[in-house]
Amino acid sequence: MSSKSDAPADRPELDREISIFVERISAAWAEHPPFETLPIGEARRLAEQIRVPWREGGPTMARTSDHFIPTLTGPLRIRLYDPGVEAPAPALIYLHGGGFILFSLDTHDRLMREYAAAGAFAVLGVDYPLSPEARYPKALDQIVELIDWLYGGGAEPLGIDPQRLAIGGDSAGGNLSVATALRLRDRGTPDRLKGLLLNYGAFATQSSDEAEARFGGPGAVLQRAEMDHYFASYLGSEGTRFPEPYAAPLLADLHGLPPALLVIPECDLLAEQSYAMAQRMEEAGVDVRWIVYPGATHSFLEAMSVAQVARRAIRDGADWVKEMLAR
Repeated sequence: MSSKSDAPADRPELDREISIFVERISAAWAEHPPFETLPIGEARRLAEQIRVPWREGGPTMARTSDHFIPTLTGPLRIRLYDPGVEAPAPALIYLHGGGFILFSLDTHDRLMREYAAAGAFAVLGVDYPLSPEARYPKALDQIVELIDWLYGGGAEPLGIDPQRLAIGGDSAGGNLSVATALRLRDRGTPDRLKGLLLNYGAFATQSSDEAEARFGGPGAVLQRAEMDHYFASYLGSEGTRFPEPYAAPLLADLHGLPPALLVIPECDLLAEQSYAMAQRMEEAGVDVRWIVYPGATHSFLEAMSVAQVARRAIRDGADWVKEMLAR
């Protein structure tokens, strides 16, 4: 982390427990070559390895099972987390982060178990295809097909109630969650999702100079150069310069979307995008709520084993999803 003398004067201090998480993640990456120099397969392997300590422990599920569903572009793996809710259970479809190119069901395994246990609903984790091998819109297409499959009879064997579905995710997963809701709305099925849980979402392809100065730079959990690389991998160079609204949801007409909760870490490069999304949703008449977590940074939910602020945010998100699914 930058020292206080190196940081902009108005940069908020990190939460003490979140600082532990940041320091440990930074130290783990420092043992390896720079991320940007690694082949994509090696980068993914190391990202998984470095996250292993952060997904250990947590609640035990009554049932955890993997399933493959058919899509037009190949099978899609999903993982069901059942905390022991009577079937047919309400469910949160969860899309992991990782800049569209990293992470998996395994890196986010504990987070999904925590949501399921705290909210008393099932969670369906989605192993969507990663870029650059599977560029936009392949992952989005498959997620929309998953929802169609659940409504078309796939939910019943899983013990899921297709009439009570929410969707959510962190970072890239927040982007894909809003994009999925936009797709469903635009084709005339806006009611298939009852809520959007948006954890520090990446809603635009550009980050401001101010955000980079305050919350990015060397030692930060997320830097602007990283986001540029992620979006270039997801969209290609042309798609980054002229993104479609489904790829950069801040460009979209947001009318008619389901209720949304935005989880905003105060010290995150992408916080400005969450503030902008909240304002645009409110102007569009969306039932939107946002919560700012002081001293928290990007990816802070992964710090649940050491940070009270992360545990509080998970509980807040679970309570909100439970409320939406009970309507």
